[in-house]
Amino acid sequence: MILFCAEQGDIEDDATFFAHKAAKMRIFSDSEGKTNLDIAQKGGKMLVISQFTLAAVWRSGNRPGFSRAEAPDRAKMLYEKFCTVLRADGIHVETGIFAADMKVHLINDGPFTIVMDSRDI
Repeated sequence: MILFCAEQGDIEDDATFFAHKAAKMRIFSDSEGKTNLDIAQKGGKMLVISQFTLAAVWRSGNRPGFSRAEAPDRAKMLYEKFCTVLRADGIHVETGIFAADMKVHLINDGPFTIVMDSRDI
């Protein structure tokens, strides 16, 4: 599962870069238990959910603000670009409904939870 958040200033090149990176990230165990396999090698699929709340500004006060999140129309375009690039890389991608109030269940079969931020490139 990928929780995708577009923040102000993100560009299409960011969505493309992160999609390629996610498709090729070697985070799955091989036959020797080493994290050597990417999702395609493991025969996996991706569920990509839009999640603007990851851009929460939370340090001051007790109610988070979402001013860092990209505007919905632009965020949707970046989300769709990300999914399109994953599919072009041969990944089976399922999506949620952009901007919908969804209930998603996750069983985190660790050890990986990775935050990828365009400001860290």
